[in-house]
Amino acid sequence: MPVLQSVRANPAAAAAAPGAYAPVPPTAIGPQIPAKGYLVQEIGKRLYWLTDGFYQIMFLVTERHHGQGRRVIVVDAPPTLGGNILRAIEEVAPGARISHLVYSHHHADHIGAAAKLRDASLPNPVIIAHEQTAHLLKRVPESSRPPLPNRVVSSSYRLEVGDQVLELHYKGPNHTPDNLFIHAPRQRVLNVVDIVYPGWVPFRNLVVSTDIPGWINAHDQLLEFDFTTYIAGHLTRLGTRQDIKIQQEYLRDLEYYGRKAITEFTDVGPLFAKYPDNPWAVFKEYLDILTQTTADAVTPAWTSRLGGADVFTYDNAWTMVESLRLDRGVLGPFGTRP
Repeated sequence: MPVLQSVRANPAAAAAAPGAYAPVPPTAIGPQIPAKGYLVQEIGKRLYWLTDGFYQIMFLVTERHHGQGRRVIVVDAPPTLGGNILRAIEEVAPGARISHLVYSHHHADHIGAAAKLRDASLPNPVIIAHEQTAHLLKRVPESSRPPLPNRVVSSSYRLEVGDQVLELHYKGPNHTPDNLFIHAPRQRVLNVVDIVYPGWVPFRNLVVSTDIPGWINAHDQLLEFDFTTYIAGHLTRLGTRQDIKIQQEYLRDLEYYGRKAITEFTDVGPLFAKYPDNPWAVFKEYLDILTQTTADAVTPAWTSRLGGADVFTYDNAWTMVESLRLDRGVLGPFGTRP
């Protein structure tokens, strides 16, 4: 059995199979990260993109006004970037100080370094997040949680600092219950985290999203905004409107073949005969068959189009199948019987 085929059949085997993954397509490869460990680039009027190749954020710098120093609005604080956020700000805007910090959502991998930024900010910086973010962070032990927001958003909020503007919108639960759409209208930049992965398939299990239908619908919501540049929060490069449409196409393939697998595999009798006293074993093997069937149909067409198609399509197929069953009522042989 070829290595790639064996890895798809047993995803855990990938850990013991060096070189088992397909080459990354050129469209997924981003800019080279300098030896200092980060890349910072201006992508709009004093709006900067900062990345280490795994995580990415944006920050905006105001102009000098009436003798006041420049202010900085930072969106998110991933621990992998950590102190490099402060270094990047000093590099492009010497002397500028953080006055506002925006949380995209509550996950620690995106805001875990917020305390470091707060301590280097102007006194009493404004920390903005969705109201659910404040609620969710309060569940985290105080010793390890980021600073709590002191300004919350319920639906929409317009932030103006000097000559810079950010519009924050809440569109309902998707990846998390609190994920914000963060739009810089003057620069036509949209920053929404953990929805689209430009050049890559989504992270495993459809980004471990709490609301799969809401997460899928968020793709259409993204396209309602006026933007030319998309900041995804993860991975190697900036995105475009076309990247969103390409990921939608990938998801449509997962849904089509997942639905097909459920509706066509109806004879579960042999599974009950194989495991007469173990319903969990019946369900595991049933779902594994649906997942493998879906992944085998989707993976070959996408390996050369999106990075990691051979890495995470099996996991994404599993979640799509479960969402079809549980969220959309495509229950196959486990539906209502005559």
